[in-house]
Amino acid sequence: MQQFTVFMDIESSRSYIDELYSSDAVKVMEALVTLKNSVIGSNRQKSSVISQGVVPRLLQLMSEESLDPNIRLEATITIGSLAKGTPENIDSLIEKGTATALVEMLKTVPLGSKLAEAALCALRSIFSHKPAPVDALPADMRLLTRLTQIAREDSQEARTSVIRVLAVWCSGTVEQEALTCAGACSAAAAMLVVPPRSVPSPSRLVPALELLAAMCFKNPNVAQVALNTRHGDKSIPELLMCLVSRDKPLVVALKAAKCLTFLQRAGALPADDSRIVFGALPCLARLCTKENTEDIRASAAEVLAYLTEVDTSLQRLAAISNHLMSSLADIVNCQSAAAKQGAFKCFASLGANDEDIRKMIIETHGLMVHVVNGLNNPDPCVSLAAVRCLHSLSRSVQQLRTTFQDHAVWKPLMQLLNDSPGPELLNVGSSTLCNLLLEFSPAKEPMLDQGAVEMLCNLTKMSDPALRLNGIWALMNMAFQAEQKVKQRILCCLGTEQMFRLLGDSDTRVIMKMLGLLRNLLSTRQHIDAIMSEYSSQVMQAVIVVLEGSYPAEVKEQALCILGNIGDGEKSKDLIMANEDVLRKLVDYLAHPESKLQEAALFVAGNLVWRGEAGAAARQQRLAELGLLRALKLLRASHHAAHLHDKVKTALAQFNEFT
Repeated sequence: MQQFTVFMDIESSRSYIDELYSSDAVKVMEALVTLKNSVIGSNRQKSSVISQGVVPRLLQLMSEESLDPNIRLEATITIGSLAKGTPENIDSLIEKGTATALVEMLKTVPLGSKLAEAALCALRSIFSHKPAPVDALPADMRLLTRLTQIAREDSQEARTSVIRVLAVWCSGTVEQEALTCAGACSAAAAMLVVPPRSVPSPSRLVPALELLAAMCFKNPNVAQVALNTRHGDKSIPELLMCLVSRDKPLVVALKAAKCLTFLQRAGALPADDSRIVFGALPCLARLCTKENTEDIRASAAEVLAYLTEVDTSLQRLAAISNHLMSSLADIVNCQSAAAKQGAFKCFASLGANDEDIRKMIIETHGLMVHVVNGLNNPDPCVSLAAVRCLHSLSRSVQQLRTTFQDHAVWKPLMQLLNDSPGPELLNVGSSTLCNLLLEFSPAKEPMLDQGAVEMLCNLTKMSDPALRLNGIWALMNMAFQAEQKVKQRILCCLGTEQMFRLLGDSDTRVIMKMLGLLRNLLSTRQHIDAIMSEYSSQVMQAVIVVLEGSYPAEVKEQALCILGNIGDGEKSKDLIMANEDVLRKLVDYLAHPESKLQEAALFVAGNLVWRGEAGAAARQQRLAELGLLRALKLLRASHHAAHLHDKVKTALAQFNEFT
């Protein structure tokens, strides 16, 4: 039956569609009006017309400048009507170059004309489709300046349409800078004015707010321009402040608070600015409450998460605003993925720095159950947000020892990380692992049984420096005060080749953590001697590579501390004493201008010359011959090393036969 109906539609429309190709302008006009009337309000008719291949002819009639302006207008209105059809209809229009044709037309069409308005309305409908054909609009300054002029001076419909198109188009730094140069900030500001005693119109305000937010997002230059842009006697932040009040439509207040948030995060407004403290933040907290719709609450939580992500003062203020904790806990219970994601992100931001806030979050009824469920959520955005929340809370020593253990959060986290996670999830999840593997965390032992060592060693081989850092950092935490079998497992799995690669890493932080891992592996006498008996040549080579290389002082300090740990072993001392190059370097570092390197060298020397150890006298004599005793005396006499004098005095006391 459906096929028959479509056939009848095609038959009945064929006569006037044929007239579209007539050379008689009157017949073309009549056909266009008939076609326009037939497709208005009917997706079935829209689909039928598109399937008959009419779109290219409509685009030709729309674009041909020599034709009657009324024909061009009717063709453009018809295209606009087709663009309000199904997603499949819009895809067909885009494939046939409709967006590009409309943009080309806007380059020459008279400003203020009905034709320009119709073209913009059609383009707005097409750009409302995801993904929008943003490539159809080039970053051409003449065109953009023309469009922003329309946004300032044209009819209300045309202004709203062009602002909406530009908001969708603005997706990166190039677009942000181009729009700013074209005057889009002042165009948006003009749209934000609400005359006294008039009802705010979301259809007019929301596109302008979305454009402003898109332009300022993570762009300090544009945010500064927006800060200094005025319309009448008000700056953009002052206009936004008027829109976050309780009497404004919820979506308007939300979008205005988002703009203020982006201005603050881009550095245009300080965290203690009154428009943030008394405007954006309380507005967002209010919009998270139960009285509002789920989509508003979800979006408000997401924006509030971004506002409070880095600033401790804003985190503390938000935590006590409008019963936010209970509001967020309720949002987590909502069904939509967006709501859960927003709430988890907000919890993550609030707990980023303050232990008291983390305690408040943990004590929120049933939250940890929701976090664990979030980790298991099939929606990757929700699971990522839950991991972010977990990462934030894992900074708490108290929670690592209690709540995290009670809920065994490491199990779903390990499962996530073993299940081919995306780069972002892998990054945040491995950062969380670093915290869960701290020495006081009860989760450490069971995670070892689940293949944590192998997973972390694989992370150190990743191309992303952040992942390499997380991997080696977590291994360093795992090795701290670990049993010998765990240390041996780490060394065996990591391998000496990878160890040397990490010591030559382009990221100094990775090198520091690799040396930190060696330091933790070489602790406890029994462990030191056991590991050095198997890996002595590799470890000594690693230390020499650093001491001889052009590394920063803090890296060389770590290498010296490793030597100091080796010097604390019963048998391992001999490995240092057998290497004259290392001993001479030790003497040199006692006279180094960097105080931290002097102190680290003093730590090594103290362990090598300690009187109570077997063979101490022979080591003292050898080191005295190489100038160590003299270097210690010079260090004692130095006014610049006064803070080291007690340690120098202790080391010299071991040499009583030579002093």
